Amino acid sequence: MALDAGTEALAKLAEEHVDHRFKGLPPDAYGLTVAELAGQRRNLFTGGFTTPVLALSAERLAHNLRLMETYADRHGLAFAPHGKTSMAPQLFHRQLEHGAWGITLAVPHQVRVARAFGIRRIFLANELVDAAALRWIAAEQDADPDFRLVCYVDSVRGVELMDAALAGAARPLDVVVERAAGQGARTGARTEAECAAVADAVTAAAGLRLVGVAGYEGEVPDADPERVRAYLRGMVALAADLDERGLFQEAGEIVVSAGGSAWFDAVADVFAEIPALSRPVLKLLRSGAYVSHDDGHYRELTPFNRVPEEGALEPAFRLWSQVVSRPSPEQAFTNAGKRDAAYDLHLPFAQVVRRDGTERPATGVTVTGLSDQHAWLRTAGDADLRVGDWVGMGLSHPCTSFDKWQLIPVAEADGTVVDYIRTFF
Repeated sequence: MALDAGTEALAKLAEEHVDHRFKGLPPDAYGLTVAELAGQRRNLFTGGFTTPVLALSAERLAHNLRLMETYADRHGLAFAPHGKTSMAPQLFHRQLEHGAWGITLAVPHQVRVARAFGIRRIFLANELVDAAALRWIAAEQDADPDFRLVCYVDSVRGVELMDAALAGAARPLDVVVERAAGQGARTGARTEAECAAVADAVTAAAGLRLVGVAGYEGEVPDADPERVRAYLRGMVALAADLDERGLFQEAGEIVVSAGGSAWFDAVADVFAEIPALSRPVLKLLRSGAYVSHDDGHYRELTPFNRVPEEGALEPAFRLWSQVVSRPSPEQAFTNAGKRDAAYDLHLPFAQVVRRDGTERPATGVTVTGLSDQHAWLRTAGDADLRVGDWVGMGLSHPCTSFDKWQLIPVAEADGTVVDYIRTFF
């Protein structure tokens, strides 16, 4: 798909009409296009938005995009941020504008979304053995010489299934051998012998082309800096071994890829040690959660905690809900629950309270549980909280925050909503 077609698809998002599909938007905006509503620059707090409503900080989103672009450049890394985090083509294109090589994805549906919006380089961090999906990808490659997809392989059986499904394709599918993070970890070939067998199977398959190695250091058992770096060095050694055997002869470049959101500093350090190989090396980082960051899991795990001189990501999400019940001095309930807030890693964090246009810290307020449509709040003696107050909450885990909202307002620091991000899950 040509880039101009992707640009056209992005433009059509702005032509969508605001209606019942989209939570939190002003009822009197129904029937407007997204572009018309954005053009009104309504205020999140006074412009008719209803609770619960999730908002992205315009300033923090821009900061995070710039920071990771700078980080990748500084360390000589290509960057393919994981798109499963947001599944938002508008953010995919902003990431590309900030220097990304392409977008990482996990399953065929996500690839279809990316292609519908003109993404030309995709790294599929999974072994793909679905014949229908493989045939569709082959057709996309045959129709668009500028489209490139790189896919994991981790088993001889997988290679055989992929090759059979790709019979007759004009171009081979580029694949990388996935090296497992350890026994009992997630996917990937577990031993060097298994990796070699998979690589040999690829070189014998007409429909596939071996272009590198990859893995996910976030699955290293009992991960610490030493174990993670040892795993990554093993991946680099595997690339060198396969290259020495002449298995990358059909590759224009050798792809070496890793990098979740918790250990990309280790990836940068070890990838800087990659020796000269027979072809140029594409050192591909795939961290995705940075785009919105968070107030919990990734705030605790981000490598920028270890290397503060490199900068700091900023949490860009805030979920606003409203106190709907205050049954006792020790308890309150707001109208946001599991359908609205990420809760798989941490509960939301009560941060601020708004009343009559004034915002103050949520002192003495703690989220203790979520029902489907309610947040349970414990309130200490110093908590000043009334029915009708808006409570702003920080969230943990971007991947399960984006997926609960189809259209997300992007608000400036004063509450002015300047854009809307459409997601496709």
